[in-house]
Amino acid sequence: MTKLSSIPEICQASRELLEAAGFSDAESLAKVGADELARELERANKVLRITKLAPDRSSVEGWISSACRLTGLPNGRAVEVVLPVNHEILPEVAAILENAPFAIPLSARLLVDRELSVADIPPAILLNRYSGDLEVKVEERIPAPKHGRAITTSNNLRIADTSATRKEIDTSRIKTFEEMGVPTARPFAPIPVNGDDRIALIRAARVETNRSRDPQSRRYIRGVLHSHPISIGFGALVTLVISMMLPLGIVSALLLLLSVEIPARFDWVPKWILAFPLSLPLLGIAYLIWGLQGKCRICNQKIFVPKVCLKSSKAHHIRGLGHVIPVSIHILLFKWFRCPYCETPVRLKK
Repeated sequence: MTKLSSIPEICQASRELLEAAGFSDAESLAKVGADELARELERANKVLRITKLAPDRSSVEGWISSACRLTGLPNGRAVEVVLPVNHEILPEVAAILENAPFAIPLSARLLVDRELSVADIPPAILLNRYSGDLEVKVEERIPAPKHGRAITTSNNLRIADTSATRKEIDTSRIKTFEEMGVPTARPFAPIPVNGDDRIALIRAARVETNRSRDPQSRRYIRGVLHSHPISIGFGALVTLVISMMLPLGIVSALLLLLSVEIPARFDWVPKWILAFPLSLPLLGIAYLIWGLQGKCRICNQKIFVPKVCLKSSKAHHIRGLGHVIPVSIHILLFKWFRCPYCETPVRLKK
């Protein structure tokens, strides 16, 4: 089989147009007439827009002559080729398709109701790819159900075998709720936490802890008890202090440097502000000990470390400050916090 690239007169765009029209080799090109091929290429180019202008008849005739020389076939349409005819544009065929009883896609429900398999449905005729004359027969017939035979399956659709009769429901065995007796739900009883019961103390605070406090206020201590409340408290304090001391240390170091370089203009800078940058290493060590180790009891996420992720909608948040500083403030003021990640309230007080 000789490829179209063997014909030097045919460019890349023309080869794509010929392949789109159904001529993929030199043998098929040598068997067609120049007029038919020119019309087919013009029709295909109108749809696909491969080239600006469709090839003219003289170019097409030259391609056919070159294809005949390469393949050894005689020139002059040695084999008559009937090109596809689009019968769907004919008014008679359009009227037949409009009134056809089965000219619609069949749904899976229809196949199940009729007990048909996909193999029982004949394939439709592509009228725009049918060559020669067309004889259309219309038959008013509905496929009858086929009982006693298992329905086959296809690669795309699997239909259950409905040949077996469906068992009816025995209504005599159905009982109402009154006959069965609806079980009553047991009322929820809060667990008293007056003693030192370990499990109960983890779940809820003692009664005297929230006595005379509004349950809707922030002062009401809620949530599960943290396993290391003192460490979490120190972590909140260190995180809050280092958040304030870090910008103060940077500004103090800059002012001290300017007072040394330009003493005439910055002689008002006191020497004691050197304590701010000197305290940063100590605060950094404290943050490494308590701040980085502060984790939620439930999800084990570090609550004093900034993390770019989707936070809970109920998390403590201040615009411009993020979540870490508000959580630290909330811990120091109210002795409980809501985890920004899992939204679980955790308390530090029994």
